[in-house]
Amino acid sequence: MKKILLGIIAVLVLIQFIKPQKNNSKDYTNDITTELQIPDEVQQLIKTSCADCHSNSTVYPWYNKIAPFSWYLAQHINEAKEHLNFSEWTTYNKDQKNHIVKELKEVIKNREMPLTSYLLIHENAALNESQNKLFLDWINTIEKY
Repeated sequence: MKKILLGIIAVLVLIQFIKPQKNNSKDYTNDITTELQIPDEVQQLIKTSCADCHSNSTVYPWYNKIAPFSWYLAQHINEAKEHLNFSEWTTYNKDQKNHIVKELKEVIKNREMPLTSYLLIHENAALNESQNKLFLDWINTIEKY
């Protein structure tokens, strides 16, 4: 039993040296704000409720320094950016943008985003009724992209 416990501890220590790449670019060349006018209130909602997973500028929680949590976060962020990356907006073609806007409207309308798992740690990211409406109203202005 003692050898098994020591083995588990050794593995836990060793995996701390395998660190995923951070999602912290300061390049805003392709950012959505370079192409679309976004009201300040909506920009703040995006920053607070979306950008950690759907941009190239993640603000990491303390537990990101601990494997395997760091691996889970990296995978989650990469998957989220496959659906929508506000930092890469200008790289999408017209059809992609239309699809993204349609999906964005649906997930906000159905309150599927931000994810419940994200809200457990980031309570301030939850959208109240007026914020949800504000976000949807803005989405409606860009819907016919």
